[in-house]
Amino acid sequence: MRLGYFTMPLHPLHRDGTETLHEDRQTIIFADQLGFYDAFIGEHLTDQAENVTNSMIFLATLIFETKQIKLATGTSNLSHAHPTLLAAQAAMFDHLAKGRFIFGISPGALASDAEALGILSEDRGQIFAEAIDVILAIWQGEPPYNIDLPNNRFKVSVEKTQVLEIGRGHIMKPFQKPYPEIVGTVVAPFSKGVIAMGQRDFHPMSANFLLDNWLPSHWANYSAGKELAGQKALAKDWRVARTVFVGDNSAIAKSYGKENADSPYRYYYQQMYTKMKISNRHVIFKKHQDDDDSTITLDKILDELVISGTVHEVVDQILALQEKVGTIGEIVYAGMDLVDPALGRRSMELMAHEVMPRVNEALGLGYQTNADAT
Repeated sequence: MRLGYFTMPLHPLHRDGTETLHEDRQTIIFADQLGFYDAFIGEHLTDQAENVTNSMIFLATLIFETKQIKLATGTSNLSHAHPTLLAAQAAMFDHLAKGRFIFGISPGALASDAEALGILSEDRGQIFAEAIDVILAIWQGEPPYNIDLPNNRFKVSVEKTQVLEIGRGHIMKPFQKPYPEIVGTVVAPFSKGVIAMGQRDFHPMSANFLLDNWLPSHWANYSAGKELAGQKALAKDWRVARTVFVGDNSAIAKSYGKENADSPYRYYYQQMYTKMKISNRHVIFKKHQDDDDSTITLDKILDELVISGTVHEVVDQILALQEKVGTIGEIVYAGMDLVDPALGRRSMELMAHEVMPRVNEALGLGYQTNADAT
């Protein structure tokens, strides 16, 4: 099992945005030093709490300050820009990072982003599907491209203006061949999009705010998609994001991870429940889809979704999770606001240097932070 990192990020509104951007950069640098395998960064245009407006720009500032960690958009929202722009920018990033790049993609779920862009009434899922088809066609094609796919609004050609002897008309291809790993975040239980991921060899990352009981539906659908493509699903390709806090003792873990009024985990899930309720997606916090909304409380969400405890307690909880949902390729540690920087950094350190080696040793994969699942 590998260890990854994901952050939206999500900060209290009273915090200075410049300060949190630099804090989030330092956290990724720290994750690299600790041996995390990859780091996914979210993006939104119109959310003060989630103030990374472009994950690729943010990550570009980290290319030369990190050494081994893979830098991943988490995600690039494909409904927000023309696919030619995204294809060219992602390809350049991949070259700058010399292959330490993962292309995380999604339609873009935030309604206020869509309204600001004038696409609120459009089917962003359909835009996403058309955009990724064109991005891949660009990366696999050559000038003049002449990309005109059926039922696709995006047409790409340089036939009228190309001057190939001076290089005009070429769109950059990625450093990695044929292209970087493509990862899609999966939120909804029984998501049909995961079937399509399997068919296209994109890799799923199950969201950290989804209850454990829904996770097997993601693996089942991904496996079904791989089967449709005549391939076998590999456990190493499934990322499961979880909200984790590791403390030096149980009292600290319980307080900072769940119970203290100032806990960043309480703030995070209060925000997430509010946001999901507004968009009518709060089913993710229910054990059964037809449960009444009254069954959802903040304390119950924290009990269900926050893995907290000492090193040995967290090891046991992660092993129990794998026993429940199936073999996990990567556990993705969800980053929180650093209410207490020392506790936040200590948790990451314990996760990388104490928890994961013990998890992998228990799984027969050796005493190491990162190991490919079998």
